[in-house]
Amino acid sequence: MLDARKIRANPEEVKKQLEKRNLSGVLDQFLLLDEKRRAILGQAEELKNFRNTSSQQVGKMKKQGQDPTELMEKVRQASQQIKVLDEDLKAVEEEIDKILLNLPNIPDQSVPVGLDESANIEIRRWGEPRQFDFEPLAHWDIGPNLDILDFERAAKLSGARFTVYKGMGARLERAVINFYLDIHTQEHGYQEILPPFMVSADCMVGTGQLPKFAEDMFKVQGREMYLIPTAEVPLTNLYREEILEAKDLPKYVTAYTPCFRAEAGSHGRDTRGIIRQHQFNKVELVKIVTPESSYEELEKLTANAEKVLQLLGLPYRVVLLSTGDMGFSSAKTYDLEVWMPGYQDYKEISSCSNCEDFQARRANIRYRPAPKDKLQYVHTLNGSGVAIGRTVAAILENYQQADGSVVVPEVLRPYMGGLEVIKRQ
Repeated sequence: MLDARKIRANPEEVKKQLEKRNLSGVLDQFLLLDEKRRAILGQAEELKNFRNTSSQQVGKMKKQGQDPTELMEKVRQASQQIKVLDEDLKAVEEEIDKILLNLPNIPDQSVPVGLDESANIEIRRWGEPRQFDFEPLAHWDIGPNLDILDFERAAKLSGARFTVYKGMGARLERAVINFYLDIHTQEHGYQEILPPFMVSADCMVGTGQLPKFAEDMFKVQGREMYLIPTAEVPLTNLYREEILEAKDLPKYVTAYTPCFRAEAGSHGRDTRGIIRQHQFNKVELVKIVTPESSYEELEKLTANAEKVLQLLGLPYRVVLLSTGDMGFSSAKTYDLEVWMPGYQDYKEISSCSNCEDFQARRANIRYRPAPKDKLQYVHTLNGSGVAIGRTVAAILENYQQADGSVVVPEVLRPYMGGLEVIKRQ
């Protein structure tokens, strides 16, 4: 959530920054309501001062044997007016909060300005796409041919955008999960968390999914609970409404969870295979850090996500997202895009973002830099470390062989019981 004080202090600058995110006029209603808020506060303060001084005067008049009835009536009327003004103030502040909760984060100065993904900037590439001496297949053909992915039975169970993993497909998914968790906990210093897969509405507000993106969420019927769209939600909200010790920062946490997304607005996009699903697995990385270190931590987080792709030998590129393509809560985002021979293109496999204090304000996560210092909001970062289903798809496509089998990347073989090649059984 944006700092309301900063908006009041420099509304034109905030407008300018929000225009970079292709939003115009969004502050007009805020400024009108804020002016109304100040007017109400002024009236209430004036009446409260009158009530206080008059109450004292009533006491004096009584001591002096004077009749304070008329003044007491005025005090009573003032009290009634204050009550009405307090109710008006509460209603105005609720409207202001609604506006603030729907405003996206301000982009960092290093973020390219643009309408959409066409303005993204490629930062670097790693690895060379494999040159095949046969016509490579897409993973949605490789998986069924090996009898390790079953889209038809998944549709029978749950409808479109679901997958049943079978045999070595299920084991490969599990192997990737364990491999990622081991690397991030043993080599990158993250603490593993196994969080609940359902969270409260307050948690979804805290990380920015609600109220703006309610249609993308799966809500539990009859309860104010939601299936998590990413482990970013429970991991960040572990510290909601807490004051952290400076000595305990930074905090690095990671988790494997299934993720649930309605994918509203994505009709017709990546409808085949396991690239865009309603349920998918992911290992998430979250950092809670001090403001002055957050951009250095973003580079480290991105490097952590890159490392697992390098160990798997999967070619990828790093892209800096433009203001028109970055997420709602982010101030700066790098996407990692893995090479997919079936698409003859790079596909997103991780997003690594610095949200600065945007989520911390919503979730009220603060720290005290020194014992006598004022409380400050932490900065939060998150990134996929990385998406599991998309990793499996990338392995199937990049490691396929002419006979239809798939070579298991060397680093995964210990997790696959020593298996070197997946063949149809």
